[in-house]
Amino acid sequence: MSIHSRGTPWFLMPFTLIGKLVTLTLDLTGRLVVVILGAALMLAGGLLCLTVIGAVVGIPLGVIGLMIVLRGLF
Repeated sequence: MSIHSRGTPWFLMPFTLIGKLVTLTLDLTGRLVVVILGAALMLAGGLLCLTVIGAVVGIPLGVIGLMIVLRGLF
């Protein structure tokens, strides 16, 4: 049994190249993106905590954001 590996068809190549470019960019800037995402989640959690009902969702969201920021920094 032999397994033949086929390449990407020519008409799908632009999409493949865009995907590879996005992957390369995220690999290079991964930590920065993670820290910004975590900070955004902490900000959203803090804003939700301004209302009593939103605190049920806001506190866990802020904690998750903090954990993501710490993971991105260390």
